[in-house]
Amino acid sequence: MGALVEHSFRLGHQALFERNLEAAKKIPSLDKQIDQFYRQIELDCATLMTLQSPVAEDLRLLSAFMQLVRDLERIGDYAENLGEIAIKLFTYPVDPCMGEMESMSHQAQAMLAMSLAALSDLDAEAGKRVKGEDDAVDNAYEYLYQTLAFQRDIKGVVEPIILMALAIRHLERMADHATNVGQRVAYIVTGQKS
Repeated sequence: MGALVEHSFRLGHQALFERNLEAAKKIPSLDKQIDQFYRQIELDCATLMTLQSPVAEDLRLLSAFMQLVRDLERIGDYAENLGEIAIKLFTYPVDPCMGEMESMSHQAQAMLAMSLAALSDLDAEAGKRVKGEDDAVDNAYEYLYQTLAFQRDIKGVVEPIILMALAIRHLERMADHATNVGQRVAYIVTGQKS
């Protein structure tokens, strides 16, 4: 599931920043697969909880996994949204803000990769480090939002500005969900909420 989410995010990035419409068209089928994994994992966890009567440590693990897969599923949804935004932006000239937005996207993708590596290795410290990376994405979001929101003397339609504002919001939320995954990995390993 994590690999599919990462792939979906990469395709969303390609669609938005490389103006790759073929990449955007591939995302919906990936999202369906991600949703199937999400439902199956959630069902498996619920089944284990009801049939096995897990003890505290196992119950913590199952509940954390249920929350973690929800975060991954949401990142997949946002990747699909980026693809839809890319299709709408395709008809407009490339805005100067796109370079900074691309950097923000790279940072959020790196956070997702870090959180998935932490999950794969059940590495609590790596999971906690993801949170430290979120400030850069939050700062980029704030800067880009201010840049987009307070433009003056706009010639033509405002749709591209609205679409870019939506895109940076989605990227910021993707980073937040990657942070959540990292935090949940730390919780699975240590039993301590941070």
